[in-house]
Amino acid sequence: MSVVVYPRNPPAPSASKDHILVVDDEAPLLEVFAQALATQFEVTAATSAREAEFCLRKQAFKVVVADYLMPGGNGMSFLVRAREEYPHMQRILVTGYMKPEMLLRSVNEAALFRYLLKPVGMDELIKTVQEAVLLHDQSVRPDRP
Repeated sequence: MSVVVYPRNPPAPSASKDHILVVDDEAPLLEVFAQALATQFEVTAATSAREAEFCLRKQAFKVVVADYLMPGGNGMSFLVRAREEYPHMQRILVTGYMKPEMLLRSVNEAALFRYLLKPVGMDELIKTVQEAVLLHDQSVRPDRP
């Protein structure tokens, strides 16, 4: 198992960051995503849906970002299962496939916060995760007048 937590040099205990899970079987892309997100979040990186499911049992995450196509189970199936077990955790699907029917099915079945098409810009990824964290926080602790 090759689960890695970013940033590798954790901040001081008072600087609590939101926990994000990133799942992709392409190690170089996973590393780029994780390092970009680690500037603002504590990121756990997993290289398969199986590793990601293990991570979900050990740690609470506000957002999960998963690649669509991975060996041993696709990200879509993983996100559907994650929705069932962790309904407040926001789900983002990253894909290189642009079939509209697949994307529509993904959005509906996994109740995606958003999907991102590859190649994903790091600014877009960070902004999307920031928005997903805000939605998570609102769903867990809705503002009351």
